[in-house]
Amino acid sequence: MVNIIYENSLMAAEGEAAMEKLFSVIGEDYILAVEGAVSTKDNGLYNIIGRWKNQPVTAYEAIKKFGEKAAYVIAVGTCASDGGISAARPNPSESVGISDLLDRKVIKLPGCPCHPDWFMGTLAYIMLFGEPELDNRQRPIMFYSTLIHDICPRRIYFNQGIFATKLGEKTCMFKLGCRGPVTRVDCPIRKWNDGVNWPIGDDSPCIGCAMFGFPDQMEPFISYNTTYGGGKN
Repeated sequence: MVNIIYENSLMAAEGEAAMEKLFSVIGEDYILAVEGAVSTKDNGLYNIIGRWKNQPVTAYEAIKKFGEKAAYVIAVGTCASDGGISAARPNPSESVGISDLLDRKVIKLPGCPCHPDWFMGTLAYIMLFGEPELDNRQRPIMFYSTLIHDICPRRIYFNQGIFATKLGEKTCMFKLGCRGPVTRVDCPIRKWNDGVNWPIGDDSPCIGCAMFGFPDQMEPFISYNTTYGGGKN
């Protein structure tokens, strides 16, 4: 169902043979899925993805070339979506999310990392039905419509005013700086590692990794101050 033409971590080819696979999609119908932010400093010199015809190919150049002609563009993860950790202060590489480089719609799947279900679910939906319904930040609402706080299994403790005062306690982590109240994604019901666990289930606050502005706007990740700032949802 899915024919992966180029994926530098999974494909057997390497070097120019791998780049030949990438450039082979030109003129074909393809979906471009991108992981990671793109360095723009010095025309992308510090983010080279390979060599083609004895010339370096930067991520900046590749996004421009393949992004404009793709049937759909998907930003996989927070860095590709909005810059993420790669674009955190002071951002010496001048990294940005791919939507900053393209004059077209980019479907965003933020998360650090992106859950495999969010990516494969979006890809399958596109192939079967076309573009999924998106919110105002171009995220599929089938994964990003609900605040973690609203579906958190520890919400009952919040309602009763029972808060954890240190890591490891199995009550509401709001007073430890949990970003669940401002983060829209389905981690509480989907969980990770084939449904084994998720951060709050492991007695650690949500750090808002799927939110616009992560990590800068989500800091500090652990706090004992109930008046913390949060990103826009």
